[in-house]
Amino acid sequence: MKYTNAHSVFPASLLAEIQKYMQDGVVYIPKAKNDRKKWGEDSGSRKYVAERNEAIRKKFETDSIDALAGEFNLAAETIKKIVYGK
Repeated sequence: MKYTNAHSVFPASLLAEIQKYMQDGVVYIPKAKNDRKKWGEDSGSRKYVAERNEAIRKKFETDSIDALAGEFNLAAETIKKIVYGK
C-alpha cells in the first residue's frame, strides 16, 4: 500500500473537515465498491468452481454422494451443499 500526504491530494477545505475527526494517524481509503471484483474473477477460480459444481450436480443424477466425494476430493457434506443448495 502506498502512503500519500493528504496535503498533496485533498483541497484545504476537505482536509480541514477530515482533521475535525482525526488529528494524527493513518486513514485507509478503500476503492469504491463498484470497482471491486468478486473472489476468483482474475484468477479463474470462480469459473472453475462453478463448472466443477455443475459437473457434480449432473453426475449426482447417477452417482451417490460418497462416490462424488471421492471423485472430486471433497467432503460428503460439501457435496450435499452443492447438490441440495440453490
